[in-house]
Amino acid sequence: MQPTKPAFRFAFGPRNYRLMWAGLALLAAGFITMMFGDKANYGEDFVGITLGPLLLIAGFIVEFAAIMVRDKSIVAVADAPAITPAFTTEAPVVAAPAAAPAYKRPY
Repeated sequence: MQPTKPAFRFAFGPRNYRLMWAGLALLAAGFITMMFGDKANYGEDFVGITLGPLLLIAGFIVEFAAIMVRDKSIVAVADAPAITPAFTTEAPVVAAPAAAPAYKRPY
């Protein structure tokens, strides 16, 4: 009997990717708002000074949430025991006893 290979799955689900795209859209809107503000005031108006940075902050918060939020569609895999063959030709690995450190701490 061959050991089964674990199923491949992505770290993020569809909800995470939707949030990432929404965050990227907010970031792009914030940068564009700051770049193409009112030309008469050289971007020194409400749109360039206040709205643009607020959109950037919102975009970064959405990006952070996209990374941290757990998607419900991803099923958590319980820690399954490793599949081992019934018999092996290898010798069991025995750990060596712990030795004392070879240095002394200066006090």
